[in-house]
Amino acid sequence: MHVQIVLFDGFDLLDAIAPYEVFTSAALYTDKPISVAFVSAEGKRTIPSGDNQVVLQASAKLDINQKGIIVVPGASGTLDTTGTDSIPAKLQQATETDLPRLLEGAMENPDVVLATVCGGSLILAMAGLLEGRHAVTHHLGMKLLGATGAIPIHARVVADQNLITAGGVTSGLDLALYLVESELGPRIAHAVEQLFEYERRGTIWKAEGDTPIVQQQGDQSELPKETSSTQSGDGIDFQGLWDTTISTPVGKMNVLLDLKMENNRIVGTAKQGEEVVTLDNPVLDGDSLTWTMKVTKPIRLTLTFIVTVKGDKMRGIVKAGMLPSSKLVGKLVS
Repeated sequence: MHVQIVLFDGFDLLDAIAPYEVFTSAALYTDKPISVAFVSAEGKRTIPSGDNQVVLQASAKLDINQKGIIVVPGASGTLDTTGTDSIPAKLQQATETDLPRLLEGAMENPDVVLATVCGGSLILAMAGLLEGRHAVTHHLGMKLLGATGAIPIHARVVADQNLITAGGVTSGLDLALYLVESELGPRIAHAVEQLFEYERRGTIWKAEGDTPIVQQQGDQSELPKETSSTQSGDGIDFQGLWDTTISTPVGKMNVLLDLKMENNRIVGTAKQGEEVVTLDNPVLDGDSLTWTMKVTKPIRLTLTFIVTVKGDKMRGIVKAGMLPSSKLVGKLVS
């Protein structure tokens, strides 16, 4: 069993070290060969973690053709979600390296199990690699995970075929113990648990078996009411072509919005560069116009827009998961 633990600038120490210790300890209890290596997308180099710049040495470049397990940790940084030292900024920086391309190739290799700890799944998600896949991440990033098109599952470890994700910093222990059990059997995994004096937490979630019956709770009046997408008489005059700029924590987006009424319904498109997407579920409620849409730059996300219009000026906010709300300003051009 060969395990590659991927390092990148700002990685979380425990996300990487916990699986490393589990896998190397498993080697004490089996005659089967087990090798564990720290690797990077760039090759052999010293890599600073996000924990006070403590460094680890990557011994080689990530080899996606090597049969075995690849583990991607999350990032460590500030929780204010802004600035270069924030966790979203460090995850975004990782997506701007060659790492997403390599991980995409690993996901296509049937001989590779790709595993992530904590925010590691967000690196895949922000690169557009988890759309339609079941996954988990740190609880603070679950909304962002969903905004990328992944299917968030509130579980300690989620197994979706050859993709295994774990949520929370300490979940690296649970992830690695599950992989040891899968590869070497429960007795080896139990021996490591005894050595660490740690018992694996939680049920491994898989899209198998009976679907739980959801018990509806609370008064029906507490459920969100569907809002009509038609324009009310008191609503804002939003129709036209709008040149907008969105200032996000990971870069500015220039978006050309085309909004109009057709058959008493709001329709619209958004053009970013050469990409044109249709606005999803545009709704006018009083003086606020809301909709969602998918973007691929600067990262792949589903964004929620809330805007108001006054004359030829548009202002509003754009939301995406745990990322802070971004400011939108625009001007009517035709």
